[in-house]
Amino acid sequence: MEAAVLFRGGEPALLGRRAVALLRLLLERAGSPVSKDALIEAAWPGLAVEDSNLTVQIAALRRALEQDGGGGWIETLPRRGYRYVGPSVAPIGASADPTAKIPALSIPERPSIAVLPFDHSGDAGWFADGMVDDIITGLSRIKWLFVIARNSSFVYRGQAVDLKQVGCDLGVRYVLQGSARRDDNRVRINVQLADSTTGVQIWAERYDRTLVDVFALQDEIALAVVAAIEPNLRRAELGRVGRKRPENLDAYELVLRAQPDVDSGMPDRTETALPLLTRALALDPAYALAHGLAAMAHHNLFLRAGLKEEHRLGSVRHARLALEHGRDDALALTFAGFSLGMDAHDRAAAFAAFETALTLSPSTALGFILGSVVHSWAGAAEPAIAWGERGLRLSPFDSWAFAAFGSQAIGHFLQGRQMEAAKAAYQAVQSNPGHSVNYVILIGPLVALGRLDEAKAAAARVLELQPTFRHSRQFAGVGCAPDLAWKLGRALSAAGLPE
Repeated sequence: MEAAVLFRGGEPALLGRRAVALLRLLLERAGSPVSKDALIEAAWPGLAVEDSNLTVQIAALRRALEQDGGGGWIETLPRRGYRYVGPSVAPIGASADPTAKIPALSIPERPSIAVLPFDHSGDAGWFADGMVDDIITGLSRIKWLFVIARNSSFVYRGQAVDLKQVGCDLGVRYVLQGSARRDDNRVRINVQLADSTTGVQIWAERYDRTLVDVFALQDEIALAVVAAIEPNLRRAELGRVGRKRPENLDAYELVLRAQPDVDSGMPDRTETALPLLTRALALDPAYALAHGLAAMAHHNLFLRAGLKEEHRLGSVRHARLALEHGRDDALALTFAGFSLGMDAHDRAAAFAAFETALTLSPSTALGFILGSVVHSWAGAAEPAIAWGERGLRLSPFDSWAFAAFGSQAIGHFLQGRQMEAAKAAYQAVQSNPGHSVNYVILIGPLVALGRLDEAKAAAARVLELQPTFRHSRQFAGVGCAPDLAWKLGRALSAAGLPE
């Protein structure tokens, strides 16, 4: 079951999927009657259910609205249905459009850029994504350049975009777009760089190459973009764009295919990714990013699928190999640092890896996001909040945004700012409603605020997603700081979660 968040000003309330579907339809038809049949079809599509189910969900909606005097905003129309008669409300379906989550961002003083996913045709999908990944990686190495992370720029995949809107959504001056075509062993790349504030194209180029030249081409495009943005670029910065490449192009493709499943954080998708990473490492045992992703995959399984020692050891082993082979790969170092901090409980090694990654590539959003998670479970409240905020600015729509929100929630919870903690925790739930830890974090501030019914609903969701959950084992698994374990553990027990 999914979840969504209804915000009453700064006050969030948890709603289930069916209640959300009902409220969405009522808001879409605000002021007009909505029949029981239409509401049942919206919340229980294709199912035959009793009217009493609808009555229960409508009652839940009214309870969620009544704190603002909205208990009467949903009007019962005897024998006809219901009607929403309250004030205008922002559409709750906005979460389907990731760019609707935050207001327009200010453009930084230093040059800033987003690289959008390239259009592609033929057998060029993985290649096009890999091209964009490596251009972003190269640009991120330039210390004076602010680069939006891939996970946020890729929310525009398949969309016809307005460059000025993209600039406002992401808070960047420059936008790079492109297209990729592959024909057997040859590729054609078209790229255009534009100023988002004016919509004016600054530079464009077309490249025809063989696949053998693909890595050199990625660096060439990144350097051309940098040169177009800053004509007086110091020569010393040119060397920062490149990084060690995998020896085997097939291994590269396997890693590109595995990465989205690892990034999901979900155990079932992780199990799909691991065999691909194993094959990639068989082809190229020194492939640092493959080791980093394998470490994260094992972490996902360890944390969410029973805390099995084999997965913890797998996470740590691949993290150490990522460090060994990835001294110039910021993303591999980031994954390695996270696994060492969370699964080996070696915070010093974790932050050495994070700091190296961020020195290599200051725009590595995931370094700040995952670093915030390690800070939070170590009980370092202020760094958890600060690192989470920095990561979200670099990647406002990141697939890992839930982790940054969760870190901020823990930081506020530890410092007694319970309303801020609850809001951040609800944002984590909204960003990833299938991740059980988001609900674990949410329970702490809800209990502290005396909202025990909501806390118990969140606890039920934890057990639905992770039936074997025991908070003492979970805290031991991540090396939770004693003060945090005590404070959060008391709240989890109060909400009914087993120790």
